Amino acid sequence: MGRNINRRMSGLLLRGGVWHIDKVIHGTRICESTGTSDLEDAEALLMRRLRAARATRLFGAREEHTFREAATKYLEENQHKRSLERDARPLATLDPYIGELPLQRVHHDTLQPFVRERLVKGISPGTINRDLAVVRRILNVSARLWRDASDRTWLETPPLIQMQRHPNKRQPYPLSIDEERLLFSELEGHLARMALFKVNTGLREQEVVNLRWGWETKVRELEDTSVFIIPRDFVKNGLDRYVV
Repeated sequence: MGRNINRRMSGLLLRGGVWHIDKVIHGTRICESTGTSDLEDAEALLMRRLRAARATRLFGAREEHTFREAATKYLEENQHKRSLERDARPLATLDPYIGELPLQRVHHDTLQPFVRERLVKGISPGTINRDLAVVRRILNVSARLWRDASDRTWLETPPLIQMQRHPNKRQPYPLSIDEERLLFSELEGHLARMALFKVNTGLREQEVVNLRWGWETKVRELEDTSVFIIPRDFVKNGLDRYVV
């Protein structure tokens, strides 16, 4: 027979048949789903949270943070990144799987339900690996950069996350001159010129399509010679790029 919900521990609320924690512990508000409709299991989780908060206050133990907290902090601190949207999309997809997990419980095994469901839906291993790479970055900064009120890192050690293999992926190789000519012959004129420019400069696609004449700079020491200086805001590594 189930427990009388009127005699439940303070800080537990029943929403949609699932118990949620909403409690202020030593000045910190904790709001999370317990993931269960069983009152005793929910109370056991709340007790673990209370013990962890007490240990943090009395003994300086590492504070517990969920992956959702870490993901939110990561997005807030990287508003300047042009690729932020590419990071935000997989984090939204990952949230139902690991959002409520404490950081120390996010590892290779707990990510497997997400990986399996993505593969079943036909998502390529390469796309899944890009999603996992965002998780890995967040865990790395949690272990090396972010610190709590006790001056401890959010995570003790980042776990090893194994990427997906590409069973049918072809290995990259440099084009021969004949292959290069064949490729360029199949492109429209403006695309062929852009491709030829990329081959000779090593520029990325976005650097080519954003290239502006205003970035051209004459080399005074050499007659009729100029270079392009691409501003750091248009370069992936955030540094000015000189294009000969």
